[in-house]
Amino acid sequence: MKHSLAAAALLSALLLAPAQAEDRMAVLPMVPDESPSIVVTISVPRQELRVVVDGVEMYVWPVSTARQGAITPAGTFKAQLLSANHFSRLFNNAPMPFAIFYDGHYAIHGTTAVSMLGRPASMGCTRLHTDNAKKLFEMVQKRGQKSLQVVVVREEKPAATASLTR
Repeated sequence: MKHSLAAAALLSALLLAPAQAEDRMAVLPMVPDESPSIVVTISVPRQELRVVVDGVEMYVWPVSTARQGAITPAGTFKAQLLSANHFSRLFNNAPMPFAIFYDGHYAIHGTTAVSMLGRPASMGCTRLHTDNAKKLFEMVQKRGQKSLQVVVVREEKPAATASLTR
């Protein structure tokens, strides 16, 4: 008798478990999408930085990336560190205002050398006008580091061409 009661209880639990699990799943809150809401694309050939927020292009700014003999690493990166008033230990305490580090010592940051924007001039970082660096920094700071994706492109992909047949 004990065995049949135990078996009935087990069978009942197994049959009810999926329905109860479905009920629990229905009331659980949705997990927010963790995809980045701010995408920064740095084009080395064009020497420009594009800021897309929530799928809408907000800014296109001139930048300076690596000069000859240096490299700005290509790839897709996450923000690693935000530093509003940074000084480079690698390059003679050079000021790096509103720095967003994304690949070790590589960062997007403001510069006083605004006359060089639009052409390669850095040792690998992406320099932009300090006012623009501040805008980007505050945007990322407000939304959180995880909101940012940095994409660095060193080669432009050719536009697709349609072939016309007559």
